[in-house]
Amino acid sequence: MHIADMTMFYAPASGGVRTYLDAKHRRLGRYSGVRHSLLIPGASLSHKDGIYKVPAPALPFGNGYRFPLRLAPWRNILKDLQPDVIEVGDPYLTAWAALDARRQLDVPVIGFYHSDLPLLVSNRIGNWLGTNVETYVSKLYNNFDRVLAPSTIMADKLIRLGVENVHMQPLGVDLVTFTPTLRDPCLKAELGLNEDTRLLIFAGRGSREKNLPVLLDCMKRLGAGYHLLLVGSHMPDAVPDNVSVIGHFCPASEIARLLASADALLHAGDQETFGLVILEAMASGIPVIAVAAGAFSEIVPEACGLLCEPNNPLSMASAVRELFSHNSVQKGYQARQHVEQRYAWDTVVEGLLEHYQAVLGSRLPVLAHG
Repeated sequence: MHIADMTMFYAPASGGVRTYLDAKHRRLGRYSGVRHSLLIPGASLSHKDGIYKVPAPALPFGNGYRFPLRLAPWRNILKDLQPDVIEVGDPYLTAWAALDARRQLDVPVIGFYHSDLPLLVSNRIGNWLGTNVETYVSKLYNNFDRVLAPSTIMADKLIRLGVENVHMQPLGVDLVTFTPTLRDPCLKAELGLNEDTRLLIFAGRGSREKNLPVLLDCMKRLGAGYHLLLVGSHMPDAVPDNVSVIGHFCPASEIARLLASADALLHAGDQETFGLVILEAMASGIPVIAVAAGAFSEIVPEACGLLCEPNNPLSMASAVRELFSHNSVQKGYQARQHVEQRYAWDTVVEGLLEHYQAVLGSRLPVLAHG
């Protein structure tokens, strides 16, 4: 079985989609009879270890992202590769290139709906484009042989838009990279904090959807005894005294150390289609305080953290106090157990192979080493 993945959502500092594709690429290499090719935008045409870079111009102020403008280079590489199944990870030109290649290759194409395009457009431009974007999503995704969504809330939204053949396929977390064993007892001292300070953390891009002002207002209400560490690009410059900022992209190994060394993750985003950093925090053995919106209601059970009202700093501050008034360490332990049971990448890849089998009508491959 030869699987080809393609997406424009792949950049040096990109988030969940790249994490998913990299994890998938590594694990599919362990299966006998499976070949995985990954097509991503690049400055020039190149190929290494099954990863094909397709020329595409850089987006201005796009943090390394590139936006494909021509169908032909993507379609031609697919024609040369002759995959058995194609998976598309964005709703832009690469999706149409894959559908174009399907007509020549006669292979199934799966669309993975990683981002809520109508909501993104509404946030950036305004609601006046909303109906047209929803029509576009419905038209595009009904062309695929199967549509995958990372959460039930996203699957239901696609179904409401008239998309057929939608299946829920959660993402996963690297349980080796993100682990409680990386807890560094010196982190609080590095930040100039007392050992008994409750250290909260948020890691990710500082985009509008993350609602960072809610976190900052929450920290003002919490005051002394609580401290928030913001980690990632585009973080705010003006923050309360009980907030520290690491304002640049950090590799996964450093994020893993920081998460394991904090006391809880704080997340105010209310539009997440999945939220990988939530799983990474839980895998690191810390509980989660997030909002009851988006996919968080699905992936944060009561045993692993607390959910609060969206866009409500007072509600979030109350949830933080409540978390630490009980056994927060026990919730962190249960969070690790929860992701071990449900969100290991090996389990995710097994689920993906079942989707590929369904559209191909073939038997599942087996792990090369049992």
